Amino acid sequence: MKKPKTELYLSIATVVVIIVAWFISTGSGSVSELFIPSPASVWKSFVEVLQDGYKGSTLLQHLGTSMKRLVIAYLLCVVTAVPLGLLSGYNSKVRAIFEPIIEFYRPLPPLAYYTILTLWMGIDEESKLALLYLAGFAPIYISCVAGVIRIKEDYINGALTLGANKRQIFFYVIFPAALTDVFTGLRTALGVEYTTLVAAEMVAATAGIGWVVLDASKYLRSDIVFMGVIIMGITGILLDKIIQLIEKQVIHWKGRS
Repeated sequence: MKKPKTELYLSIATVVVIIVAWFISTGSGSVSELFIPSPASVWKSFVEVLQDGYKGSTLLQHLGTSMKRLVIAYLLCVVTAVPLGLLSGYNSKVRAIFEPIIEFYRPLPPLAYYTILTLWMGIDEESKLALLYLAGFAPIYISCVAGVIRIKEDYINGALTLGANKRQIFFYVIFPAALTDVFTGLRTALGVEYTTLVAAEMVAATAGIGWVVLDASKYLRSDIVFMGVIIMGITGILLDKIIQLIEKQVIHWKGRS
């Protein structure tokens, strides 16, 4: 469904108000550049990093490194958490095996077990990918399980009455009915992985947009910090929109009465 014009205008107005308030607060001199850099400073830093790079790598290289880590871990989550979550929702015995493990680590902050991952896998890419994978796995798995559990028994009983076997019920009844929850989990996992990306790039990283933000903060370069945060926010929105477009194509019946 398209966003109504009124809601679209309100969203645009909110963004405009925030930008205007940013200009006013920094232009009046009431706020130190150290805490909130001016839009002009942030734009200048963006142009400089785009042209000259940051610490030996261009902006696109930093962003590409982060996206590579994010996409690899995310795809691994999709191909493992979705089938396992659907199967766990369909089979209570499978759910009883995996649920305690996931419920144990899910509330833990990423940095709590990142040190363990670095001990096991080292400080290279493997531990970073493992951290992102674990962060994204739980939301997808839980959403898939919930999507299967809340399916009405009438749907399954109706399929059984028509002579469907368990395999047909899973692929033609349960899977389509759970797709909405599956995509909710996919969107949630993407956001969780992106927020965990900064933690993943804290240890022995020399590139990545999250690393740029962390490194710039050490030198009180708030202009570069703001630039990095804005870029992460924009790319996060774009990635989420891609998931929404895929959802719209896959669940083409969603929203129809």
